Amino acid sequence: MTSAADSIGALGTEQTHLSVPVTDPGAWATAMNNLGIVPMGLAGQQLVSDSICIQGFDPNLGIIAPINPMMAGISLVPPPPVQPELPGIKEFIHCKSCTLFPQNPNLPPPSTRERPPGCKTVFVGGLPENASEEIIREVFDQCGEIVAIRKSKKNFCHIRFSEEFMVDKAIYLSGYRMRIGSSTDKKDSGRIHVDFAQARDDLYEWECKQRLLAREERHRRKVQEDRLRPPSPPPIMHYSEHEAGLLAERLKDDNKFSEATAVLFTWIERGEVNRRTANHFYSMIQSANSHVRRLMSEKAQHEEEMELAKEQFKNSLLAILTQFEQITAVFTAATRQKAWDHFTKAQRKNIDIWRKQCEELRNAHSEEIMGIRREEEMEMSDEDLEENPCKKVRMEDSALAVQTCALREENDSLRWQLDAYRNEVELLKKEQGKAQRADDEHMHDNQLHFLQQSMHGMQQQLLRLQEELKEKELELEQAQVEQRHLEGEISNLRHLSSMDLVEGMNHTTDALEKGMNGTAVLYHHQEKKNELAMRGPLRSEKEALLLGIISTFLHVHPFGANIEYLWSYIQRLDAKVSPSELERLMVRLPNMFKQEFSGVGATLEKRWKFCGFEALNSA
Repeated sequence: MTSAADSIGALGTEQTHLSVPVTDPGAWATAMNNLGIVPMGLAGQQLVSDSICIQGFDPNLGIIAPINPMMAGISLVPPPPVQPELPGIKEFIHCKSCTLFPQNPNLPPPSTRERPPGCKTVFVGGLPENASEEIIREVFDQCGEIVAIRKSKKNFCHIRFSEEFMVDKAIYLSGYRMRIGSSTDKKDSGRIHVDFAQARDDLYEWECKQRLLAREERHRRKVQEDRLRPPSPPPIMHYSEHEAGLLAERLKDDNKFSEATAVLFTWIERGEVNRRTANHFYSMIQSANSHVRRLMSEKAQHEEEMELAKEQFKNSLLAILTQFEQITAVFTAATRQKAWDHFTKAQRKNIDIWRKQCEELRNAHSEEIMGIRREEEMEMSDEDLEENPCKKVRMEDSALAVQTCALREENDSLRWQLDAYRNEVELLKKEQGKAQRADDEHMHDNQLHFLQQSMHGMQQQLLRLQEELKEKELELEQAQVEQRHLEGEISNLRHLSSMDLVEGMNHTTDALEKGMNGTAVLYHHQEKKNELAMRGPLRSEKEALLLGIISTFLHVHPFGANIEYLWSYIQRLDAKVSPSELERLMVRLPNMFKQEFSGVGATLEKRWKFCGFEALNSA
């Protein structure tokens, strides 16, 4: 079978063809015409015009026998891409016992069903009634190795191949008309139809193959994950006195210090520290702390090495720059007239190009060196700042001095704020005065005058606070003098003799009563002054500053603003201010600020408005 197929496959190369006996040439032409094939004469004469003849036909042959890719020994090569309107032309296929005639190219190609997964079996229908299993095997053996043929009595069969790609070769034969020998009997001819068949064996093998591929893919992914997964940390042993002793020795070793600290950290995280083991852990922590000095020395050593490397790099760059300067000097000397005139034009051009390249490289190199020097100067300035930090203000022990310093700072900041407010008011007056009428300008002037008066009042309030501060300083000094006097009296009472114990006790009691009466009088006097200070509209310079800021903010918002909005603005200037403090300050000044409610129901909102001008007009 194989030798016969090989001889058929070699027909195109050896020019040896089958000789089919033909008794009636007219019947032969009629049969070919009925099959939709171009009829040819036995002597090679054409029965139709050359325009529709099959190209490549040899007139010396009795039948057409071209080389076909389905013949044995020739692999199936896919046809070259053609235009969609020009279908591929199928050719004759000659076998030992039968001949396959292609269908008319003008007819549509045969249809096939959807290919099942792993299909190795094909359905072949339309077989001649006299077709035997040997003839079927002879035809389809050219497609590949056949595993089994299941032939039915109704002119169809199922053929199972060993590989999937062989099915594509078998599908190529769909639409061919098979004729056994040279007989014209209907039982010896038939148009075969090849289609995909769904077989359980094919599906089972395909599923097994897919499972195998899935297992291989899972194994490959697992190997990849294992390769990329970081190594697991070594297991940490449980705490014991023996292990603690070994760990203490390893903490002293520089090479094993990292592993030892990991173990110590794990023990502490596990909760191994208790009253019984606290001393052991303290000694191990102390050993870990002893390595700080070693690490600092190593850091210093590395820094020294880095400085040396930088110095060597800088010296090398300077040497290279010097050589660049020398080369540039050579080019400069060569361009002088006494030497330049002796060179040719090409030599002058090359020298000029070399000189320009050398100057560009020298400039780039010098810029790099200058950048390194600038970095060194910046590092030196940073080091100077670290070595000589700014002197901090010495804080006094007395709370009175701290309060005085705070009042001075607040006074300065308030002055700066006043200047800023004046500038802002002037800018607003200039911007809005152009577009508004004279009445608006007059109103703004009045408002500006009122703001200036309020600022003047704030300054006077600050002066009063400074005077009160001085008075408190004097009172504090007097209290210190009285305290020293009382301490002296108490020390005298301690040296009384034991003989006059009763009299001494009475005398001591009288002295203590006098001292306490004096202290009570002083305390009562201070309380009165505090009450007088609390009754005033402003208690501190900070409140005066807040009063000016709130007045300016609410004046810019004529429809009022809630306490959260006002607090969010003032918090940018002083983060320590709270909304409750602002609300208490505005409640104490009803002539300057009033509270109104806006909205209905869930939208009810409490807003604060500035009413200082209204109070001034009413007064």
